[in-house]
Amino acid sequence: MTAGASVECTSRAGPRLADGPGLNAVCLLLGMLLVCSGCTAFSSRRAPPQPGRTTFGSPLVVLPAQRVGNFLLLETKWDRFGPYRFLVDTGSSVTLVTPALARRYPSSPTAPASSLRVRVTGADGRVSELPQASLRRIELGDVRFDDVPVLIYDLDSLSAHLGVRIDGVLGFPLFRDALLTLDYPGSRVLLQSTKSVPLLPGTTIALDRARKTPLIPLTLGNRTFVALIDSGSDTPFSLNPVGLDPEFAYGPRMGATIGTLSGDRVQEIGRLAETLSIGNYAFVRPIVDLSDELSAIGAGVLRHFTVTFDQKTDRVTFFRDSREPIEMPPKRSAGVSFSKTPAYWRVAGVVAGSAAERAGIQLGDLVTRINGEPVARWDLSRYDQLVTSAAEIAFTLLNGTVETEKRVAVFELVP
Repeated sequence: MTAGASVECTSRAGPRLADGPGLNAVCLLLGMLLVCSGCTAFSSRRAPPQPGRTTFGSPLVVLPAQRVGNFLLLETKWDRFGPYRFLVDTGSSVTLVTPALARRYPSSPTAPASSLRVRVTGADGRVSELPQASLRRIELGDVRFDDVPVLIYDLDSLSAHLGVRIDGVLGFPLFRDALLTLDYPGSRVLLQSTKSVPLLPGTTIALDRARKTPLIPLTLGNRTFVALIDSGSDTPFSLNPVGLDPEFAYGPRMGATIGTLSGDRVQEIGRLAETLSIGNYAFVRPIVDLSDELSAIGAGVLRHFTVTFDQKTDRVTFFRDSREPIEMPPKRSAGVSFSKTPAYWRVAGVVAGSAAERAGIQLGDLVTRINGEPVARWDLSRYDQLVTSAAEIAFTLLNGTVETEKRVAVFELVP
């Protein structure tokens, strides 16, 4: 699931489903390489698939969540095979599960999942196919979802990127019959019946009623545009500049290499000179990742809020203790992007002009150690903290059987 600089998740350039019989443009959150990207398009003519039934065992269900980077991961156990771990992705109009989970809970054993496949078109136009199925159940604490439409996808790349096994990605339509609250400051997810009253006040904004998607208006200076609320993306803001003509205080400049379903692209990132607002909450001179896809609010921004989605009334509420304008710190980077495995990290991109480029680190190099420790000990959160605080990082590169250490300075990609 989508993007990172030096394994710093930074963007989303999600794939979309190709038009086909009974299917329109629907987007996925797919973990590819170092990427953790959410969806960028939803069906505009047909409602996305929804679970057959949602059952609450108690009026309020509070689920502790693990914070990995800016993502909220849920761990749940309802059988002897668990625990299962899920990432909540409001930017996805489908739910993804691993082949193992799909085999364990098929809704209809007589119809093999592999017989139904969905064409997925990546950003460069290349097409892949994912099996379509229905999961008999998913349980999150005292909430049970029955007959859940899913796409089957091997989430090993996402698991390697986050440093924890992921069994599924929960798309927005799964929560159509629930009040879904993502409490980032409290590291928890709350689920209530749609008959309940949201627990917190805040700024309430109407969602896109026609398409039943978390699209909301934002304000940049004196212009208004629409953006997707995308908890499956680690970026702060992803901005499509068409029609906005944004002014930049710095950049935009080329940054990290972003992985997608069908290939890599180089990120274009900069700091705006204007204020960007979500309702009454203002971001002063925010850092944005430029995109030719739909503009989006990623988890890098959502982490400041408790966000409640009410699909019954098509509203979302943002709550934050303070109304003070939010300022984003500089974006730091080691100048290297990776695809991750437990044994090594392969260099997927090098930022032009960085210390990493001057040190001779090249595309395809294998990194086995960071600051002398095997890469298996460096999960996403720990590595991000290192990039945020360190003056330099030592990468050990493997060439055949010979290891060579190269020390590179960490710098401000965007001051």
